[in-house]
Amino acid sequence: MMSLPYSELVDVYDKLSSTTRRLEMTEILVGFFKRCPSDVIDKAVYLTQGRLYPDFVPLELGMADRLIIRSISQAVAAPESEVAALYKKLGDLGNVAEYLLSRGRKQVTLHFFSGPPSRAEITVDQVYSVLDRIARSQGEGSQQEKLRLLSDLLRDASPREALYIIRTVSGVMRLGIADMTIIDALSIAFTGSKEARETIERAYNLTSDLGTIAKALATGGLAALGQTRPTPGRPVRPMLAERLSTPEEILEKMGGKCAVEYKYDGERVQIHRGEDGKVNLFSRRLENINGHYPDVAKLASGGISSRSFIVEGEIIAVDQTTGEMLPFQELMHRRRKYGVEEAMQAYPAALRLFDVLYVDGKDMTLEPYPVRREALRCITMEAETISLATQRVVGNPRSLEEFFEEAISEGCEGLVAKSMGASSVYKAGARGWLWIKYKRDYKSEMQDSVDLVAVGAYWGTGRRAGNIGTLLLAAYDPEEDMFRTVCKCSTGFSDEEIRNMHSVFERSIIGHRHARVDSKLTPDIWLTPSKVLEIRGAEITLSPIHTCGMGAIREGAGFAIRFPRFTGKWRDEKRPEDATTVQEIVEMYRRQLKRVDEPVRSKNA
Repeated sequence: MMSLPYSELVDVYDKLSSTTRRLEMTEILVGFFKRCPSDVIDKAVYLTQGRLYPDFVPLELGMADRLIIRSISQAVAAPESEVAALYKKLGDLGNVAEYLLSRGRKQVTLHFFSGPPSRAEITVDQVYSVLDRIARSQGEGSQQEKLRLLSDLLRDASPREALYIIRTVSGVMRLGIADMTIIDALSIAFTGSKEARETIERAYNLTSDLGTIAKALATGGLAALGQTRPTPGRPVRPMLAERLSTPEEILEKMGGKCAVEYKYDGERVQIHRGEDGKVNLFSRRLENINGHYPDVAKLASGGISSRSFIVEGEIIAVDQTTGEMLPFQELMHRRRKYGVEEAMQAYPAALRLFDVLYVDGKDMTLEPYPVRREALRCITMEAETISLATQRVVGNPRSLEEFFEEAISEGCEGLVAKSMGASSVYKAGARGWLWIKYKRDYKSEMQDSVDLVAVGAYWGTGRRAGNIGTLLLAAYDPEEDMFRTVCKCSTGFSDEEIRNMHSVFERSIIGHRHARVDSKLTPDIWLTPSKVLEIRGAEITLSPIHTCGMGAIREGAGFAIRFPRFTGKWRDEKRPEDATTVQEIVEMYRRQLKRVDEPVRSKNA
């Protein structure tokens, strides 16, 4: 087994931190992956992502700032009060650890005139092993054990190594590295070009585990990924839908005929059962949510007949007296760590299934949608609390509109239209025209809500002085893997939300524009793209100051949302990459123009 000094990974982090150019970041990672030993490359990838495991592994380091401050205090033999004061001044516990260790080493050097005692280099394996032990330390005495493990590791680390160890522990790596950048780098490092990206990306989308993908490439080459298929226990990155505003547009895209399903106002869930019989629930962010919905796990266990499966559906809240569907906000009362049993009683849940990705050893993702739907029907034992999503096959706009109105009257958000053609496979992790959303509020101007990502913030004035008062929001550009600004939003937030805004974004604050953010504006505070908010506005207008859709309609002009307002929905179940796309904003603007032109033509006729 070859060891890799952690200092080499730290050098990579320093280089990544010094650039905001994605191409340069890719080149830095390519060089590192080529020389990284295959037996530690998975750990190096996880650490570079700012984690120890894939998202779906329900283990966290579990160290709050106060415990990290105590660890630094013990490692450098400084009072906790001094560490806390430095943290308040520097705003980054990593910088605090680096400064105090540097100061301590200088003092040692002065004491031993010939230089400090020699220090054995720590390795990537050692750092990972200690952090893994911290994450797995549970129960009585675990806090003291975590404290001891981290302070011992810091004593062995150099000041610069300590900076990144602490940033890893506190969850604020600030490297600006996206998964797609790592995939590009792996493709170039192990195949010589980006041409293998499609194979690597599919393997990643089916496993949601970049560390495992990297190790397979390093040890077995591209051939090792060729047979990747869904595996119960490893969430598949969900397929996503585009959006259109009229039945005519939808049917034109779908070739004149499609299946349309209720779009429930609930939480999307992917349900897995392996050969061991254990059921796991994963959110669209790939987090294990068994703890929030033990009743849903039980529903799936008893209501799906196959021995092993991966199915997708929507968890909905139901009124326990009428049986009617309740809105998404009611279901979110289930997202709690404590009082789960009480929440189950107060907000009972039901399950509506809409797709199947794996059944008893068979990969269903390459099957057309009608085949998957029939397979799902065959394995689902429908009852009041578990059933297939309500569906109808339509071939004309009137039928689609009637079904849409039916869905709305049942308490749904709208419909999802699905292609029934031979090419209607399940495209994991992709957004495309095989699925199209048709929602009620798409039917007039900007009554439609959009999901945007906070990339910057401005200090408030007047009553909001001393608090964050405005957020700079962006849409996602999947082609370039960038977030492009579309508005500043200051309305719709409650007084309590304004008071808590800084703490909500505290771990996202960085000292410079994030590498994946495209902005002509310079906010008071830059944020790592992490939080998604639902926004409504009056209309979409051309704008010379926002970068969303720049040049799509007119040279030098992007798009802005006029009079944006926060709806009250923090979309914590969504990743930043699941936000409304730049292309969706462009299409919404074009449809808005059509709606404005039609009344004018009628008036002039």
